[in-house]
Amino acid sequence: MPRRKRASPTTSLTTGIGLLILIALIYAFNAFQNRGESTLVPATGVPVTRTSRPPATEPVAVGGWYELYFTTPNETAALSDPSGGLPDRIIETLNAAQQTIDVAVYEFDWQPLADALLAAGERGVTVRLVTDTDSMTEAPVLALAAAGIPVVEDDRAAIMHDKFVVLDGAAVWTGSMNFTRNDAYRNNNNLIHIRSTRLAQNYTAEFEEMFTGQAFGPTSPSDTPNPLVTIDGTRIENYFAPEDEVAGKILPVLQQARSSIFFMAFSFTRQDFSNALLERAADGVNVRGVFETRQIAAGANQAWELLTVGGLAANVRQDGNPYNLHHKVFIVDQAIVVTGSFNFSGNADERNDENVVIIHNPEIAAAYLAEWERVWEQAGP
Repeated sequence: MPRRKRASPTTSLTTGIGLLILIALIYAFNAFQNRGESTLVPATGVPVTRTSRPPATEPVAVGGWYELYFTTPNETAALSDPSGGLPDRIIETLNAAQQTIDVAVYEFDWQPLADALLAAGERGVTVRLVTDTDSMTEAPVLALAAAGIPVVEDDRAAIMHDKFVVLDGAAVWTGSMNFTRNDAYRNNNNLIHIRSTRLAQNYTAEFEEMFTGQAFGPTSPSDTPNPLVTIDGTRIENYFAPEDEVAGKILPVLQQARSSIFFMAFSFTRQDFSNALLERAADGVNVRGVFETRQIAAGANQAWELLTVGGLAANVRQDGNPYNLHHKVFIVDQAIVVTGSFNFSGNADERNDENVVIIHNPEIAAAYLAEWERVWEQAGP
């Protein structure tokens, strides 16, 4: 076997210089890529590098009629001056509106979203806002009112807890995210943008009840025009609380689960939901979920204790986000998703203004399950 030829000293020197140059180029490229970054130290004391702006938010699931988004607090919560991300995508749709924008949102403190509504009004789009009385002193709401955009508050002890936008009577944003910095950048939230005139009719009817009829909570009439909508083969149930008795629509979905129920819950105090989960688990259904930690301490402990004492202790966790797990989601049989503004509580069903969609679509369910897995991995026992 021939012996390998030994490299000459000149060749070795040339190779070493080449490696040094390559390392220098890589270092310079990384420095260029990371310009403008700041190093933030979280409570753990471990330095974490964060850019001055979060990456552009891309939909995690897309169909011909929908786009699904999740916030990314693990990337954005540490930013001292966040911008972009999911609010930019909402702003894009506000900028594209040509005739009408109706917004019903519980909390509103993020000025860039108000600026997009102001710009829409200036170009002739009819913009209207319904919000909770607690948000009437927020600067963005005051700016909208000062510009002549009509704002209606609920003016009652219970809350107007909806989070939805109707665009040109043809598309809807709905989910768990308020128009706030915390919800956009610090809390775990979901939003889905759905293009459907029939679904938009439902949300417009609900908006008119509050905006024109001043009907909130139990005084709101039950007149949803299209409670069942089918879009390209996907069945969507659409309900509003309290008039549509939403808990009574969700409960059968849980009771009929055959293989799995996964949940993410900001507030979970309903014993009927807890009992349904325990019953399905007893029949061999894989039941697992994550509670918002603060809500357990604040009074959601009844459901927490019922589930953990009832044998699901290993399958239930407290969330790991130092801010809030703000989802209100059930994923059933990896084919059905329950989402919206509706917390799993008595107030949500009986007093607050809420909206929910029950989406029968395995692709959308898979995207929500992937989010659940991220939340589950971050959660603690």
